[in-house]
Amino acid sequence: MTDTKSPADSEAGEIPDGLPLTIADGSTPLDKADMYRMGKTPQLHRNFRFFSIFGFTMVLMQTWETELNVSVFGLVNGGTGGVIWVYFGAFLGLFFAILTMAEMASMAPTTGGQYHWVSEFAPRSSQRFLSFIVGWLSVLGWQVGNPAICFLLAQQIQGLVILNNPSYVPERWHLTLLVIAILTVCMVLNTLLYRALPLLETLALVLHTAGFLAVLIPLWTMGPKLQPAHDVFFTFADGGGWGNTGLSCLVGILSPIFSLLGPDSATHMAEELQDASKSLPRAMIATALLNGVSGFVMVVTYCMVLGDLESVLQTPTMMPFIQVFYNAVGSYGGVTAMTCIMIIMASCGVVNNIATSSRQLWAFARDRGVPFSGWFAKVHPRLGLPLNALGASYVFAVLLSLINIGSTVAFNILTSLGVGALLSSYAISCGCIAVKRIRHEPLLPRSFDLGRTGLVINVLSVSFLVFTFIMTFFPPVPEPTLEMMNWSILVYGTVVVFSVVYYIVRGRLRYAGPVEYVRKSA
Repeated sequence: MTDTKSPADSEAGEIPDGLPLTIADGSTPLDKADMYRMGKTPQLHRNFRFFSIFGFTMVLMQTWETELNVSVFGLVNGGTGGVIWVYFGAFLGLFFAILTMAEMASMAPTTGGQYHWVSEFAPRSSQRFLSFIVGWLSVLGWQVGNPAICFLLAQQIQGLVILNNPSYVPERWHLTLLVIAILTVCMVLNTLLYRALPLLETLALVLHTAGFLAVLIPLWTMGPKLQPAHDVFFTFADGGGWGNTGLSCLVGILSPIFSLLGPDSATHMAEELQDASKSLPRAMIATALLNGVSGFVMVVTYCMVLGDLESVLQTPTMMPFIQVFYNAVGSYGGVTAMTCIMIIMASCGVVNNIATSSRQLWAFARDRGVPFSGWFAKVHPRLGLPLNALGASYVFAVLLSLINIGSTVAFNILTSLGVGALLSSYAISCGCIAVKRIRHEPLLPRSFDLGRTGLVINVLSVSFLVFTFIMTFFPPVPEPTLEMMNWSILVYGTVVVFSVVYYIVRGRLRYAGPVEYVRKSA
C-alpha cells in the first residue's frame, strides 16, 4: 500500500513541460493539465470513458425505478396531480442545479466534487471552513446512502417472496441479513471485478433502458382501464391532513427529489474518467435529461393505472408497486419478472453508490479532512483502488444495518441524512459560483460554459435547492408519531454541530482545503 501525498508536501518529480511524472493509465493531456493545476498526484486508473460513466450515473440515479418505490409518499401528500406536477417542478429545479455543477465540474474535474469547488470558488475568508463542512456533509450523505438503498432493495426482495409465498412472515433480522448479503456481493464487484466495472455499467444501462419498456408496456396494455387524463393530472389530495392542498403537495416533494438525486456521482469518479473535463458535464446533463424524462413517463403511467390508493397501500407485500404490477398483469410469473428487473437494477445502483461513497471519503481524506486521513487515503499500488476507503464504506454500512434488528425507527433516523446533506452541498457550491459571477470575478477556463445565462441559472438553482432543502425536513403528517416522524433535521443538525466542533478542535490545524494545493499559474 502507498500513501497518498498531498501536492503541498512535495513539488518534486516534474518533467520539462511542468507535468508530474506519475500519471495514471488512460490520462489525456487535458487530464494531466487539470490534475497538475489542482495540485493532485494521479493515482487511480482511468478505466471509464464517456459511455461507461454515463451508464454509471444513469444506473445509480435510476429515476423511473426509484419513483415506483417512493411515489406513494407523494400520492398521500398531493394525490396523482400533486405527484405529477411536483415531479415536473422538481425536475426543472434540479436541472438548473445540474447545469451549474456541470460547469464547475468542467472547471475542476476532481473526485472531491462539491467540497473542492467550494474551496476554490468561495470567498477567500470562508473557503476553508465552508469546504470542510461541505466535505463532511458529502461524505456522510453518500455513506448513509449505502445501507438505505440496500434496505429498500431488501424490502423489494421480501415483497416478492410474500407475493409468491403468502405464508412467509418477514422479520427484521431477515431484512438485515439480506442487506449484508447485498452489500457483500456489491463489495466484491467493486474490488475483485473492478476492471470489469465499465463493461458492467454499459450492460446495466442496456437493462435500465430495456427494463423501462418491459415494465411500461404491460402497464399500458394489460392493466385496468386507464383513468381519464384530466382526473389524473388535476386531482389533488391532502392525505397528510395539513389543511392546505398546496402545502401537502410540497411536503410530497421528497419523492421526486429522492429519485432525481445522483447525476453528480460522476464527479466523484472524475479521476477514473478519461477526458474528464469534457466527459463529466456531458454525462451529468445527459443523465439528468434522460432519467428525468423516463421518470416522468413512468410517474404518469403509474398514476393512470393505480386504481384505489387505499387498497394498494394495504398490500400484503408491503410494496405498493408490486400490487400495482399484479393488478395490471394478473400473473404471479409476470409480476415476478417485472419485479426482478427492479431488483437487479437496484443491485447495480448499490454497486455504484458504494463506489461513489468510497471515492468521496478517499478524496476528503487525501485533503486531511477526516480522522485517520493517512489510512483512508491509501491506494493499492497494483489495483489502483482506494481499498481502505472501500472497506470502511462496507463496514460502516454493515454496522448501520445491524441497528435495524433492534429498531427500524432508529435505523431510519440514522439513514435519513442523505437527501438533506447532498442538497445543502449542492446549494453551497452553486452559491459560491453565483457569488463569483455577481462580483464579476474571472472564472476558470472550461469546455462547458453557461455563458450569459450563467448567473440566472446559478441563482435559480440556489433558490430551488434552499427551498427544497427546507421542505425535505417536513414530516408526512402535522402531528407524527415516533415512527412517522422525519428525523433528518436532527441527524443533519448533529452532523453539522460535530463537523464544526471537530473543525475548531482539530480540523483547522490539519485541513488547508484543496485551494491551497492549486497551482495559481498553471
